[in-house]
Amino acid sequence: MRVGTFVLAAQFPGQGQGEALHRAVRSAEVAEESGLDSVWLAEHHFVPYGVCPSATTLAGLLLGRTRRIRVGTAVSVLPNQHPVMLGEQAALLHLTSGGRFSLGVGRGGPWVDLEVFQGGLDAYERGFPEALDLLLAWLDGSRVAGSGERYGFREVAVVPRADELLGDGPPGPEVIVACTSPKSVKLAAEKGLPMLLGMHCGDEEKAGMVALWRSAAREAGQPAEVVERAAHVSAGVAQIAERPDDALETLVKAMPGWLRQGLDAHVTVDGRHRVMRDPVAYTEYLCGLHPVGPPRLAADRLAATAERTGITRFALMVEGSGDLAATETNVQRLGTEVLPLLE
Repeated sequence: MRVGTFVLAAQFPGQGQGEALHRAVRSAEVAEESGLDSVWLAEHHFVPYGVCPSATTLAGLLLGRTRRIRVGTAVSVLPNQHPVMLGEQAALLHLTSGGRFSLGVGRGGPWVDLEVFQGGLDAYERGFPEALDLLLAWLDGSRVAGSGERYGFREVAVVPRADELLGDGPPGPEVIVACTSPKSVKLAAEKGLPMLLGMHCGDEEKAGMVALWRSAAREAGQPAEVVERAAHVSAGVAQIAERPDDALETLVKAMPGWLRQGLDAHVTVDGRHRVMRDPVAYTEYLCGLHPVGPPRLAADRLAATAERTGITRFALMVEGSGDLAATETNVQRLGTEVLPLLE
């Protein structure tokens, strides 16, 4: 079982953006100190839901401050940036960290980001497969040309090459795809790439997506070892306390205010209608799905998810209290009290 944290750099009501980023950095440092496996960094623009606009930049900082833990993006949004530029950054982080960087990518949402960064709605609705193909070609090659509908350019040298890691280690950074629909599941499967599945999904839904991935990967001709060893990641929420009611109370007091102001701030690029979840009901729903409660309950929920879905890697949001000291304690307890129960 590989348990890590999912860091949104969430700005809670009454907090400044610097405070949110400081808590994000500290939670990652404490995650390494507490024996956790990884840190996954979210990326958002123009909203207090998360105030980290560049997951790769923050990953570079954290890789420099740590020595053991894996750091990944969850996710870098491809429609907002050129896949070659993202590939260069990923190769750089892979090589300079000794192979500790994972690149999570996704297509994001229909937000105003597409207007600001000039990606356009088409990049979100149709352009993700082409962008992913170009990114993978860059990470796997020595010279690459762009010959697609969106990206066309003469052949250029790949510098630095992701396979130039000194010593033992993987030939390039792990690439993982955020999947929210059968279409994205099949795309990831065809390329043999593991999935990142969201914290809003229950075990039954995640198990169905894993089954679809395995079927689609086989149909695409992926080798049996790729299908069997795919290291998918399940996102969730974790809050450790002595009593279940205490953990629930902590999150229900803090998370709805953050969700309300954070989700309300999202603006669609084309004015399309959005259906908002009730923040309190959604918080309670998440608490019922994920490791929220005493260490034994938390460990049992993680083990149950692993048994039902086959997923043994977790990215758990630990900052749901909105408080720095409480977040640090939560991470410490996750690593020192829950993790040993899973061994």
